[in-house]
Amino acid sequence: MGTLFLVATPIGNLGDITYRAVQLLSQVKLIAAEDTRHTRKLLNHYGIHTRMLSYYEHNKLSRGEEILTALESGDVALVSDAGTPALNDPGYELVQLAIRRGIPISPVPGPNAPLTGLIASGLPTDSFLYLGYLPRKVNQRRRLIQQIANLPYTLVFLEAPHRLIGGLQSLLTGLGDREMTVARELTKIHEEFFRGKISVTLAYFSEHTPRGELVLIIAGCSDGEVWTEERLSFEIQKRIADDSPASQIADEIASLSGCTPRVVYRRINQLKSQREIRN
Repeated sequence: MGTLFLVATPIGNLGDITYRAVQLLSQVKLIAAEDTRHTRKLLNHYGIHTRMLSYYEHNKLSRGEEILTALESGDVALVSDAGTPALNDPGYELVQLAIRRGIPISPVPGPNAPLTGLIASGLPTDSFLYLGYLPRKVNQRRRLIQQIANLPYTLVFLEAPHRLIGGLQSLLTGLGDREMTVARELTKIHEEFFRGKISVTLAYFSEHTPRGELVLIIAGCSDGEVWTEERLSFEIQKRIADDSPASQIADEIASLSGCTPRVVYRRINQLKSQREIRN
């Protein structure tokens, strides 16, 4: 029985691949690639002629069994278009299948866009939360941001250029004006790091249309940070739904939000009135 190797590939600069990765891609029986045309460019660069099979989001269920069959007689390497496979790319399901069949799994570490952006962001790296792509829909994006607004960890997202402005607007509304970094085109010729407050970042990219892959790194919630109106309302509504007394809600929220008890009480009454009207 073979081993399923999870091989990280360059996110831009082809020189970033490891010696071990080149060696393994040359020796395995089969390479399962997210886009065989894209991976062929990498293989040609290093003179690798291993047979490839496409394995992507829309065929992962049918191709999974085919890959497992290949593993019965030899090693298989799984690669994504760029970076570490199974992170926001197909692979998680294949790893699960292989584990259930008792097939050995071996990760081959290397390039990774979220971590590459994080370490050069200038924001704390001792504790962070990676959340993949921001949701496309505004309401889903708002709910996610509300759920993480109180967390002290540095937040790391991926984002597409055409959705950057909408994402930044949601982050500013839900988190307040925190420090952040946009890492663009990492390891490529036009690599760029833009650092500043979310409001400044939004203004800059409203005038300078971004291109290429983007990683967003945002500061976590800090002591003394005053909550935005949206965040304040979300936290009060959660406690109202739990039937917590107004005095308890006010004490809890005031101690956490940086808002005065008077402001919190006023917002509690407003939200309760709205709730009664709807009911």
